[in-house]
Amino acid sequence: MNIRSLTRGDGVVIVAAVLLLIASFLDIYSIEGASDSADIPSLWGSGPIVLGVVLAGIIGAALVVVARALPQPRKVAGLDLGQFGAAFAVFAAWSALGNVFDPAGAFDNGSSSDGIGAGTGLILALVATVVMAAAAIATPLVPALKGALLPAPRPVQPQPYGGQPQGGYGYPGAQQGAYGGQPGQPQPGSPYPGQPQPQQAQPQPQPQPAQAQPAAQPAGDFAPFWFAVPVPRPLFAEDGSPTPIAELAPGTWYLAVEQRGPGLVAQTQDGRRGVLQDTSGIQRG
Repeated sequence: MNIRSLTRGDGVVIVAAVLLLIASFLDIYSIEGASDSADIPSLWGSGPIVLGVVLAGIIGAALVVVARALPQPRKVAGLDLGQFGAAFAVFAAWSALGNVFDPAGAFDNGSSSDGIGAGTGLILALVATVVMAAAAIATPLVPALKGALLPAPRPVQPQPYGGQPQGGYGYPGAQQGAYGGQPGQPQPGSPYPGQPQPQQAQPQPQPQPAQAQPAAQPAGDFAPFWFAVPVPRPLFAEDGSPTPIAELAPGTWYLAVEQRGPGLVAQTQDGRRGVLQDTSGIQRG
């Protein structure tokens, strides 16, 4: 799971779930004329509210967040986990609305319900579930909510994909040495530490042009680089099929290995390669 793939909309869902959990410990009823010391139950004192509002909302938020953090979308009965989570959130908001309008339930048929209204916990639960449902539905549609919740930091470790040495080829911020050189090894023409230099006064022989820049490439050649996407974007197969093979998530660095028209051939963490067609707004490492 990659928490850096979470969006701002997912952050709103998480905050709403925390607010719902806090509301569950507050009063379910507001009784007119009751003293401050009156023992009024919380939302946990009502089974229908616990199942239909509290647990449904928390489960819905968990499904939305987990679905976003997974590297590959998981489906149940043909639906994504995020869609199930949005459905749970809508159901929780609907149940909370019904309980706010009729907090006493069947007691309304008698006179014992006079002066009984929705308590602080029930009203706060309604607000939390409505915000949660709205964020879960609107996140894929509103660009402001699709942005990354946590900004993608520039990588500082030399092993983004499990094993490149410090200064590895293409890694963001790595120092590129001469072609074929080893880290920590003196380059051709450089003396070893402690080696006497009897010919320091003599001019050094000039290297051949072909040896001076062995790694030089034509200006039009593509140089691999690392990049991150601002929002989740699909990665399509190199054969041009319309079905995505993976989804690039914000907060993760990917390696661009080839230019393919306006798109890029990118490599994922597990070694899969595909074409990123939408390269607008990408962050280069």
